Amino acid sequence: MKARLQTSLGQQLVLTPQLRQALHMLQLSSMELEAEITQALESNPLLDWDEGQGDGGEPEVAAEAPAESVVESEDARSDNDGDDRWEHGLDETWGSGSGGSFDDDGGGDPLDRYSSTESLRDHLNWQLQLSRFSPRDLRIGEALIDAIDDDGYLRESLAAIVEAVAPDMDATVPEVANVLYRIQRFDPLGVGARDLRECLGIQLGALDEDTPGLDAAVEIVAGPLERLPKLGVDGLAAELKLPVDEVETGLALVRSLDPKPGARLGSLGADTYVNPDCVVWRQNGMWRVALAGQHQRPTIHRGYQAMIQHASGSDASYLRGCLQEARWLLKNLEARGDTLLKVMRCLIRQQAGFLEFGEQALRPLTLREVANEVGLAESTISRAVSRKYVLTPRGTLPLRSFFASGINTEGGGEASSTAIQSMIKRLIDAENPRKPLSDARLADSLKAAGVPVARRTVAKYREAMNIPSSHERVRMG
Repeated sequence: MKARLQTSLGQQLVLTPQLRQALHMLQLSSMELEAEITQALESNPLLDWDEGQGDGGEPEVAAEAPAESVVESEDARSDNDGDDRWEHGLDETWGSGSGGSFDDDGGGDPLDRYSSTESLRDHLNWQLQLSRFSPRDLRIGEALIDAIDDDGYLRESLAAIVEAVAPDMDATVPEVANVLYRIQRFDPLGVGARDLRECLGIQLGALDEDTPGLDAAVEIVAGPLERLPKLGVDGLAAELKLPVDEVETGLALVRSLDPKPGARLGSLGADTYVNPDCVVWRQNGMWRVALAGQHQRPTIHRGYQAMIQHASGSDASYLRGCLQEARWLLKNLEARGDTLLKVMRCLIRQQAGFLEFGEQALRPLTLREVANEVGLAESTISRAVSRKYVLTPRGTLPLRSFFASGINTEGGGEASSTAIQSMIKRLIDAENPRKPLSDARLADSLKAAGVPVARRTVAKYREAMNIPSSHERVRMG
């Protein structure tokens, strides 16, 4: 073929360092984000703390992005034209579950404060339950997730997974491979890979085709990946028969990938306390939501910024680089807060009944529904709710608690799995302690209430709530 030059006009998505930082910050918990910001302030002289308290007035909230939003309850809409601005600081609100800006119209006792962390297995099982899997594939997916280690790798063979599900079904290796392919696209991307090469290949496969260095990165991962330290850039370029600059771009892309996608989950200690990312309260019949922790946030140090104009040579170059990094950090913090508010507003609209009446009013809700409503990808929603908490009149709740898979009811609607668990718990609490209800009788009671659930499903939900079987619940006293 004859070599020629050709120009074209088009749009492309490039995984820039700024975009990688935005994705990284979105998936961090509030405590991890605070540590990340603190580290950035220590290493970057262009960053400084902005207390935002001024002269003792109302705390400042999100200068560029809206930090407070109003969501009307479906059964309590009112044309409130007065000044409904927040009259109390966040720190003051956290100390109490009633009074101030909290109008706990929903009633009920506040839930205990969450202090446990989310493990990789919990995070994957949660996504599995919210995905469109058949009951057969769901059982295979549970077995696969049980075999994934803390780093995110599947150490068991597919044949071993077939044997693990053998008591329940006669699965095949291709069936297991198909389910594994879908799990490997869960968040974190690349989880469930059998080795490093497959893990990095999955992450590269999710990038846009026009990402700089993608072709070279794919060849590096598929080829001499384990010999990179010995070959070096020049040796790698010679072996792959590619230009040195293209190999360097590909290597930079490979280094930006996560070789242990599961390691970041469950990394906090078991005694870590939860700091809420958002605050939700009810006022004048409407639900309000705001970002927590807006009383202290980073800002650009104006003194060092002014020094750039008078500096010269390497000093000016260094300060300009620090200024660019500082702007990226502030912009990505703003984007993170904006995404959390979008997701939280959607969750409140969808689950107002849950906030008012408790778990029995939780309706089925999936990642896809929220993603479609807010206009973001499912993986972005998964990152946004992972290890995030919200302070509500019912206590401090994980954002995951607003999601639930559904079961069709005889009335033509759907009941969430969480609501069904709440129904089971109420039935057990009201049972005769001398003659506890068996799983079969619980299933019959649910069916009579219009929720047809199999006995095996009842047993699964009961075990998930750590409730013993009927013969272990017998009390003669």
